[in-house]
Amino acid sequence: MSKIRIFALAKDLNVDSKRMLEILHDMGVEAKTASSSIDEETAELVKALIAEENKPAAPVAAVAPEPQPEPEPVVQKEIPHRPPVVTIMGHVDHGKTSLLDYIRKTKVAEKEAGGITQHVGAFEAITSGGKVVFIDTPGHEAFTSIRARGASVADVAVIVIAASESLMPQTREAIAHAKAAKVPIIVAINKIDLPNANVDKVMTDLMQVELVPEAFGGETITVPISARTGEGVDKLLENILLLAELEDLRADPEGEFKGVIIEAKVDKQAGVLATVLVQNGTLEVSDFVVVDELYGKVRAMTDGFGERVSSATPGTAVQILGFSETPVAGELVARSKNEHLAREIIETTKQKRLDAASAKAAAKRLQSQSAAMSLEQLLGKPGEIPVEKRVVTLVVRADTQGSLEALNGILARENKEDVEVNILLAGIGAPTEGDVLLASTAEGAKIMCFSVTASGGVKKMADLKKVEIKTYRIIYELIEDVQKMIRGTIEPTYEERLIGKAEVRMIIKVPKAGGNIAGSYVLEGKLMRNGKARVIRAKKEIWKGTIAGLKRFKDDVREVMHGFECGINLNGFDEFEPGDIIEVSEVVEISA
Repeated sequence: MSKIRIFALAKDLNVDSKRMLEILHDMGVEAKTASSSIDEETAELVKALIAEENKPAAPVAAVAPEPQPEPEPVVQKEIPHRPPVVTIMGHVDHGKTSLLDYIRKTKVAEKEAGGITQHVGAFEAITSGGKVVFIDTPGHEAFTSIRARGASVADVAVIVIAASESLMPQTREAIAHAKAAKVPIIVAINKIDLPNANVDKVMTDLMQVELVPEAFGGETITVPISARTGEGVDKLLENILLLAELEDLRADPEGEFKGVIIEAKVDKQAGVLATVLVQNGTLEVSDFVVVDELYGKVRAMTDGFGERVSSATPGTAVQILGFSETPVAGELVARSKNEHLAREIIETTKQKRLDAASAKAAAKRLQSQSAAMSLEQLLGKPGEIPVEKRVVTLVVRADTQGSLEALNGILARENKEDVEVNILLAGIGAPTEGDVLLASTAEGAKIMCFSVTASGGVKKMADLKKVEIKTYRIIYELIEDVQKMIRGTIEPTYEERLIGKAEVRMIIKVPKAGGNIAGSYVLEGKLMRNGKARVIRAKKEIWKGTIAGLKRFKDDVREVMHGFECGINLNGFDEFEPGDIIEVSEVVEISA
């Protein structure tokens, strides 16, 4: 028996979704939300009940009432609906750009959509059911930054998944970002026109990330589409509008102005250009706007087609010229009556920041002083020790699914009454820049890697965002560090860094010394006496230890640089073969 979504039935019967849930509750049908589904039999009973309610009452003998003065009509202003704001996310090459391009070409009214992204990073799609605003920002950084600053910009997140590949690392990452932002998710299963498309596999795999499709009795809307042919795209837009109707999105064009920075850049000719999504009220040229500790006067404003406009209403993204410095994506935008008031707002913001910093410093000093006191001095009575719940926030990366499952299981056991291990994302493969961005949204979050290492670009971003990445080869070393984090006594850790590599060219036999020396050529970096070394043969490690000595001709030396020949004596190994690779590393301390 097929299922019917509650809010769709409510729309057909011209009944408010909340009223529909009340009716079902009275009938004994438990439904969590209006996006839940009911069977056809229940739907027919609901239709009959509503028809009975709407039936006109039988006429009765009327008694002429006493004439009463007509009351003054009470006019209540109804806040109009606004279009939903949608962000599209997913794995690389799964069709995000193709989907946006198709919608641009077919759903943008009477104007050429080319070049929209370079203007404002957003565009409006006109459909038979109304307008939809798409935020077209590269990557997930703006999405996460906006969520971290508390500005709810996206109403719906569309996760694009290729039916030919199913869930990939960036897919899981995108879903984690959408869940963190607490926005409704619609899954667009793309590339259904390919011969190797497998929609059923995608539907099944979604359950791994706790997204249960409607077809399996869950709440997640899934729409098979082809961004190349356009198949299913209209249905996708229809579902976006249905969700928007369920959320009852409204904004007052005449109300207090509220907006959010989507992106900002510096143009060599024009200066600072900031893209603002208007969320409430109306933004006009010559308005003074305030963003955190910046303010500016709107000198010019362009829409998604690069055309000058004088005002922007809710659900409109515009690019404004007027800031002297670049605002940060995700910051809220307010409006000021004049420049003097804008300056006052900024000074108040600065003072609040300084006060917060002072209060934090004072709290740290108090904590330091309290730590030096005995428990009896601090608590007064023995046994009255308050339990403070400690939260450890992690992004976990592992080399295989088996390792990841083992880690998740062990970490789950660390959850206790006074401890919570909060895993933002757990995935297979090396950490990504998206992982760093996700971790940066939670205070103190760390990225823990098992048998995988971060690339140079990811490490650089982690340094910039002040997110710590720790790498482990033994699973229980990772667990031990998590336990130290829980106790608040994390210690500095160390890692080996490759500093040089040499190739064995010949074997030098030294009978008096009772062993062999490897006549070698330094291929890269440098070799150091007492450095940690490992011997690689046929791409496999056959020995690991330390360098006992280095020789240049007959002289003992401390180090040998790239491009020179030398003799290598290892501590406890002399079974060299020509072609062996000797890798040398040093142990460096990583700050905790």
